[in-house]
Amino acid sequence: MIPAPFEYVAAESPAHALDLLEQWGDEAKLLAGGHSLLPMMKLRLATPEMLIDIGRLAELTGVRVDGDDLVIGAATPHASLAASDLVRADAPLLAHSAAQVGDPQIRHRGTIGGSLAHADPAADLPMALVALGGSVDLLSMGGTRRVAADDFFAGYFETSMEPGELITSVRVPRRPGAPWGYQKFTRRANDWAIVGVAATAGRIALANMGSVPLRARAAEQALAEGAGVEQAADLAAEGTEPGEDVHANREFRQHLARVLTRRALAHRTD
Repeated sequence: MIPAPFEYVAAESPAHALDLLEQWGDEAKLLAGGHSLLPMMKLRLATPEMLIDIGRLAELTGVRVDGDDLVIGAATPHASLAASDLVRADAPLLAHSAAQVGDPQIRHRGTIGGSLAHADPAADLPMALVALGGSVDLLSMGGTRRVAADDFFAGYFETSMEPGELITSVRVPRRPGAPWGYQKFTRRANDWAIVGVAATAGRIALANMGSVPLRARAAEQALAEGAGVEQAADLAAEGTEPGEDVHANREFRQHLARVLTRRALAHRTD
């Protein structure tokens, strides 16, 4: 299908992007890689009158160290995350999850900020950020604020971003050598996860087990109290209410959460 007509501007700076957001209000959408937004526009599920392209802003790309954190520009492509020596050394779970996104075309054009803003609960990077205890830096005319990943996702394709805000960077704690595990169940390699699990540093995150990436808190608590992998994994689906579709009903998704959590915990690497 063909999208509805729209205006297009390549932002010259983050400040320019904010000016355009203020001018166009709800009729504007930010564009980076476009692999989430453009398909929705083709299906007329999104009909913005203005696209503000931030994908060319050098200020929003790259990976750097800031004390105990890695700071990743919001427009950094998935492929760059997967290949980054810094990310692979200090947050290998994030590098691995970025390498699992879609196919090579998507990984070279899609961006971490775009994935987080899209907020698909089945996606790889939102789950990874929650597992890592990361956060998101947001910029608006009123200044900047930082939102923890646990609080950033608000519902199906919804975030806690306010009108006029854009993601400038993503922060993850540096944990070189910390064990981590990552599992997801898909029909095909480049599909969304039917269920996914990411585990590291005492945190376990689940994909597609609710309207947002969820913490498997009962399993986390069991591990903190000295439970073994089997006992903790049996609690992974506690408190979850996953949706049902042609791929899996609720009971099967809860079963997958327990199985994949067991695998993620049992096969953690460093």
